[in-house]
Amino acid sequence: MSLGSFKEELTYFHQFGEKTRCFTKEFDGVLLPYYVNEFWTAKQRAAHPLHEVSYRACFKPQLPRFFIERLSKPGDTIYDPFMGRGTTLLEAALLDRAVVGCDVNPLAPILCGPRLFPPTVEEVDTRLEKISLEGIVREEKEELNTFYHPKTLTQMRALQAYWEDKGEAQDAVDRWIRMVATNRLTGHSAGFFSVYTLPPNQATSLRAQEKINAKRGQVPPVRDVKAIIQKKTKSLLRKLSAEQIRTLRKRGRGAKLITASADETEELASDSIDLIVTSPPFLDVIDYQGDNWLRCWFNGIKVNEVPISNFRKPEIWQEAMQQVLLELTRVLKGGGHIAFEVGEVKKGKILLEELIIPAGIAVGLRPEFVLVNEQEFTKTANCWGVDNLGKGTNTNRVVVFSKN
Repeated sequence: MSLGSFKEELTYFHQFGEKTRCFTKEFDGVLLPYYVNEFWTAKQRAAHPLHEVSYRACFKPQLPRFFIERLSKPGDTIYDPFMGRGTTLLEAALLDRAVVGCDVNPLAPILCGPRLFPPTVEEVDTRLEKISLEGIVREEKEELNTFYHPKTLTQMRALQAYWEDKGEAQDAVDRWIRMVATNRLTGHSAGFFSVYTLPPNQATSLRAQEKINAKRGQVPPVRDVKAIIQKKTKSLLRKLSAEQIRTLRKRGRGAKLITASADETEELASDSIDLIVTSPPFLDVIDYQGDNWLRCWFNGIKVNEVPISNFRKPEIWQEAMQQVLLELTRVLKGGGHIAFEVGEVKKGKILLEELIIPAGIAVGLRPEFVLVNEQEFTKTANCWGVDNLGKGTNTNRVVVFSKN
């Protein structure tokens, strides 16, 4: 749809019973319209189950779908320069768009890529039967026993050895099993390899887990690693149709997943992207390295060598995002769009669109409007004493840019 039609839809949007609140703000002499409403559902698990791979600070699949459906057509190329678990890419592939993703974290393609080539439940069961998880159980106490029973840890190490032995010969089924296992490392139910701990998108430290164990009077139980992988596989695939599998695999074959900084993507050709939908790291909100240290260990990644930025000052964040937007302008086609999701931090004192809009203007992009999606969020942060209006974001705030 045209931008004019899109703005008209936003103006009169009332799908969830509320009228859109419309107003304007001035940025560098440009009067920019704002549209405030609930534009997609706040219900949990409303998107396709294939998305249910936990990752800290990921947005709901409904967000990229909202923009992909309106600002692109089947066959167009959709790009996310901060792909994380791959929410934008998966939604784009399900909608029969070509997909490109980039992330500085090497975990991103491990979590995203396998879901573009989903196997059948039977293929996963057959492969797991052939993988031996037997091994010598270490009698001596080690640090990871804080999370795992020694017999569980033995099974996990057998999986690591299996992937190491196969190396580049790993196929789609192997990579799927690795993705699911990585997602089952820690959590707060018997559906995870660990004892009760933080939600699966956050790995606490060894010392903090010792305190949790002492407070709850718990010791890590023996877990059946294969059974947990099988159960999660069935959950992820439970609503996947044969047609969706064909579409995902078609788009997966042409997918490009890059491990790089978003402001340096030499692998991408200029003027090659139709639509960009993304959300960058926010200001001093998420400790990505701390949250992912166990996932990195499991996948043989040295977490301290992953150059994830943690921006503490607004001016530093703005400068970094301006460099990213400069690179996005290079790869975006003329007439293409960027939907750049930011938020509010510091208890709403800093609205990040007020930093990103001048940055976009500075690199030659044209800001079109700001969409503010207001919802009652259910955040895992609240479970651990973090106020939704403190750390974390209270609203989705999406700035839409165009390239002339």
